[in-house]
Amino acid sequence: MATRKAAVLRCINSGLTALDTSIARVPPKTADGFYLSKEWRALLASVIKQRGRVCERCGRTGCRIFGDHIHELKDGGARLVAKNVMLLCGSCHTSKTANAKARRAAKVW
Repeated sequence: MATRKAAVLRCINSGLTALDTSIARVPPKTADGFYLSKEWRALLASVIKQRGRVCERCGRTGCRIFGDHIHELKDGGARLVAKNVMLLCGSCHTSKTANAKARRAAKVW
């Protein structure tokens, strides 16, 4: 009867090191220059004067209010049309923007 030798497996060092992802930082968000323009600021002031400084989604007051494009500029929305601007508090603005970004990313090309 023939005897069998047990196979021995050896690991070879790949030479690769682990990447430390804890040092990765998201670059700071910078506002599009359009939102600093006199035209945008005048439109936003006009919309706030007409509608009041209140979030049009949740009704929150006494907080910072953002002018948000209903149909986003990246999706072809009108820049300086009051009907395309919604006043939102910070949390509503963040969630609306994140949802719109996710919808754009989910589109199949």
